[in-house]
Amino acid sequence: MGEGSGGSGRALADDPASKASRWSDLSRRVASALVLLPVAIVCVWWGGAAYLSLIALGCLVLGYEFLGMCGASASDSAWYWFPTGLAAVAALTEMGSALAALTLLALGTVLAWAFPLRRASASVGDRTTTGNAGAAVCIWDHKFNLAFGVPYLGLGAVALPWLRADPGAGLANTVFVLAIVWGSDIGAYMVGRLVGGPRLAPAISPGKTWSGSVGGLVSAALAGLAVAACLSNGFSPSHVIGLAIVLGIISQAGDLLESALKRHFGVKDSGRIIPGHGGLLDRIDALLAVAPAAALLAFTVGRGVVLWR
Repeated sequence: MGEGSGGSGRALADDPASKASRWSDLSRRVASALVLLPVAIVCVWWGGAAYLSLIALGCLVLGYEFLGMCGASASDSAWYWFPTGLAAVAALTEMGSALAALTLLALGTVLAWAFPLRRASASVGDRTTTGNAGAAVCIWDHKFNLAFGVPYLGLGAVALPWLRADPGAGLANTVFVLAIVWGSDIGAYMVGRLVGGPRLAPAISPGKTWSGSVGGLVSAALAGLAVAACLSNGFSPSHVIGLAIVLGIISQAGDLLESALKRHFGVKDSGRIIPGHGGLLDRIDALLAVAPAAALLAFTVGRGVVLWR
């Protein structure tokens, strides 16, 4: 969803100008969705090389976006190993080596801590520090930023191909996860814009409201029910709704986490690659949180079993 997208709605005044501004980005969001969603759906449906190519390309974009938010330049070694490392993690998982992928992530986290990004000033986000104490704070922040970014982006790079690679339930589980994330996003956007009201987390993302959050969870539950009804013969509606709401909450938490990161880095959007959404990270921040949780659940219930059983 992302802070720039206003995924959980905005608490705006009731004057006509404010009402109009609620929907100012709608046309760009729809246009972007009409281009990106068919590509994503086709790749998910085909699986294999098409799906891996989509994930690997996304890893490269996400890696460069995160480095850009950190303030990295092309002179940093991370500019080369970080995005390609994420893509390699996805490729290893697709080839059936999820354990090797997780090991690579762990090594990448250690590498990121040992070799932090270099920046010309001791400015992190909207905080500027000076002197020896300021330099120490800056060094710690640079170590933390990249060391956090490796698992933050990398776990999704493992979870998404691992979920889809299940020959028995991979397609169904991946569609279920995507439907819940997209349903939560759309419902939060529409209800938040229409209803408004008290803000959900004003210190992190002032645009999000409680009404949008509730609307997102209802939409996530409906999306989960729709997928379960289409892809299975029998299921427990209460089980599906409960699971969809839990994943919907994780989805919104992932959105808020990315908003907090952008505040930390002092940026409005993670990038500008998607009109109406900002960067790719702004678009799939919720999915990065939900995918590892869904993969852990799939690992618990066993391969070949749909998540909602």
